[in-house]
Amino acid sequence: MSAITHAMVLAAGLGLRMRPITLTTPKPLVSVAGRTMLDRALDHVERAGIDDIVVNTHWLADTVVEHLAGRGEITISHEPDLLETGGGVAKALPHLGHSSFYVVNSDIIWTDGPVPALARLARMWDPNRMDALLLLQKVEGAVGYEGKGDFFLDAADVPHRRGEAPSAPYLFSGVQVLHHRLFEGAPEGKFSLNVLYDRAAQARRLFGLVHDGNWYHVGTPEALPEVERLLSP
Repeated sequence: MSAITHAMVLAAGLGLRMRPITLTTPKPLVSVAGRTMLDRALDHVERAGIDDIVVNTHWLADTVVEHLAGRGEITISHEPDLLETGGGVAKALPHLGHSSFYVVNSDIIWTDGPVPALARLARMWDPNRMDALLLLQKVEGAVGYEGKGDFFLDAADVPHRRGEAPSAPYLFSGVQVLHHRLFEGAPEGKFSLNVLYDRAAQARRLFGLVHDGNWYHVGTPEALPEVERLLSP
């Protein structure tokens, strides 16, 4: 197991599908069953023993910064212009150590199985042969998800894109481990991490691990009551 000491939580999205709630509250600060989605993500990261944490901001950034003031020292990476997932992480790289780090979306919620998901990723992570390790979620059982899946996963834990297939059994959960080297030669400015996943896949350095807990996508205001019901004690 390789030590992972840094993490980034992505919190810069506009949350357009969550309007009108997100007109005044950034999506990561939407409360679900009594806790914001951003706090839930940070709880996982801190339980994994990570002290060096970056959170990116864009929409209603001051609100996010004010909220985080009560959580100890967190580095803010503000994006005056949205950089998408890849550009956002690339901008924050100087704050993410020199090797491997977690990246976690703050617009999803997950609960752990018997072993925390971040610990399972760390156990599987091998920086000598991996540039990216994605936590995958089974489409069947993904609460609030309405897509067709993103990946197939072979016996060697290598994900393959759905491509022209009508559906695939796994979706990307929004939780991952990345290596700095993945960003060598990356595009400038705004771009998606998918660009780098595909490049890592071509080099056979993209891997996947299937989540063994629950996973929830809160995409619209209408989805909130059901997820809150499932998360409530």
